[in-house]
Amino acid sequence: MYVIEDKGGAIALMIASLLFLGTWPAVLTLLERRGRLPQHTYLDYSITNLMAAILIALTFGQIGDSKPNQPNFISQLSQDNWPSVLFAMVGGIVLSLGNLSTQYAWAYVGLSVTEVITCSITVVIGTTMNYFLDGRINKAEILFPGVGCFLVAVFLGSAVHSSNAADNKEKLSGSKCNKRGNACAWGDYKNGSKEPKKDVAKDVELAAYSSNKKAEKSKAGTAEYLLELEEQRSIKVFGSNMFLGLAIVFFAGICFSLFSPAFNLATNDQWHTLKKGVPHLVVYTAFFYFSTSCFVLAIALNIWFLYRPILGLPRSSFKAYIQDWNGRQWAFLAGLLCGFGNGFQFMGGQAAGYAAADAVQALPLVSTFWGIILFGEYRKSSKKTYILLISMLVMFIVAVAVLMASSGHRKS
Repeated sequence: MYVIEDKGGAIALMIASLLFLGTWPAVLTLLERRGRLPQHTYLDYSITNLMAAILIALTFGQIGDSKPNQPNFISQLSQDNWPSVLFAMVGGIVLSLGNLSTQYAWAYVGLSVTEVITCSITVVIGTTMNYFLDGRINKAEILFPGVGCFLVAVFLGSAVHSSNAADNKEKLSGSKCNKRGNACAWGDYKNGSKEPKKDVAKDVELAAYSSNKKAEKSKAGTAEYLLELEEQRSIKVFGSNMFLGLAIVFFAGICFSLFSPAFNLATNDQWHTLKKGVPHLVVYTAFFYFSTSCFVLAIALNIWFLYRPILGLPRSSFKAYIQDWNGRQWAFLAGLLCGFGNGFQFMGGQAAGYAAADAVQALPLVSTFWGIILFGEYRKSSKKTYILLISMLVMFIVAVAVLMASSGHRKS
């Protein structure tokens, strides 16, 4: 199997992982804003996410000769290593729950702020756990100031969200849902109604998906743009409780904080659960089991959500999902980006320490870039919002640099 031998190679993998993991959320957000049901999108995403893990295992995991203490991927599938396999699968389950949660949180809280809060929780909890699991191979005097930077960033991110929400409220204060004769499918946001109107179609099997272009005609950041986006998107957010979105975000953050320590335990067996003489799971085998459990849970939950949707989404069916090809290629791309991003993170973490590999949780740098470029987030916002946004991004740049500087090197 291919093994990362030097710190430079590990950091290069972390940077690639950072770019991939910061981009795939933007792709799924784009599809939701164009009206595609998140259940359909996530089913497509899950397929290619697993394919990426299989491809990594069959290539990097099979390079070179198999050694007794470092067997190749296929050789290790028949070994008695189920305690470690279960740790890997638990990691995949909590990651799947976190990803499922965030696809709804993006609509309620926004792409940038969702990523900031979830990643900061991941670093504060997960990185601390990985530091002790890794036998403190990372430099604590550098690592924990980096964790502190993420803590500051989460407060700045919350402030950005609050300020931007106030800006949007001011923009909408002079507008009405039917300003251009368009019905508001989510009730009157000014009256705080959360109930969809009765004439909204609930069965997408009766109507083909179509991409509404109205939101592209209005200038980003205007009240007209916000109203047209609400009409077009699949998850209606006007009139929703802000605390619902934040609750989803914090739940996702806790899930994300657990998957990396679980993977760490799977590959390094710090709790000595394997029988004597059984080699540790190599990163490629662990990633395969990790991604398999992630896939199984995602498929099961999203098929259930097709027929029992949550948060007021329309009911669908498996037949409607099979026939929905609009945007499918983008969902497939998102799955590949996430799969390779996770794989590269684990490969880098096995060499330089999983605590340092958690530097990829600075992915809001990338997500915020896409949020601004693709979705016009923070357009025509107040000066206060811009100052807070820049401060948040600067803090994240400092955080990722500090975490990478804390990298150690795991002894063979």
